[in-house]
Amino acid sequence: MRSHLIWEAPKKPLTKILVERSPLEAMDLYRQDESHKPEAGGIILGYRRGAHLHVTQVTVPQVEDRRHRHEFYRSALHHQQVAQKEWHASGQTMDYLGDWHTHPELHPSPSGLDLNEWKKICRKRTHPMLFMILGIRGDIWVGLSISREIICCVTSESELSF
Repeated sequence: MRSHLIWEAPKKPLTKILVERSPLEAMDLYRQDESHKPEAGGIILGYRRGAHLHVTQVTVPQVEDRRHRHEFYRSALHHQQVAQKEWHASGQTMDYLGDWHTHPELHPSPSGLDLNEWKKICRKRTHPMLFMILGIRGDIWVGLSISREIICCVTSESELSF
């Protein structure tokens, strides 16, 4: 199993995104690797460290979420409660970093609906926001909003010290 993954945004300012093992494992449980599995998703939590993002936790699908093979609608209530609880527990340092969900594709990429929903989120936020889509196997599409533009990030082999 991967211990962590690092991506970087190919635009200035250089932003690196570290995703720890625990959120990777949580998201991997919901990959649509069988035809009966519906889309799944949640929110991404972690820390903003200067220009960098450090992902330490994700929420997973809840009963109130609507899940179908090609659609996922996140109900805000539970996910927001988890975010607020973690924010208080961290001394108000953990932050909502973005959203994640699955797609039933080998090489996932955002749909028009995904991009529209993310743009709504970005209009309400002043900080860069992170978006992740997990494919049916190992591929993960990672996007970052920079100046309200969502750019695709690339896997980085470099080390990132936090």
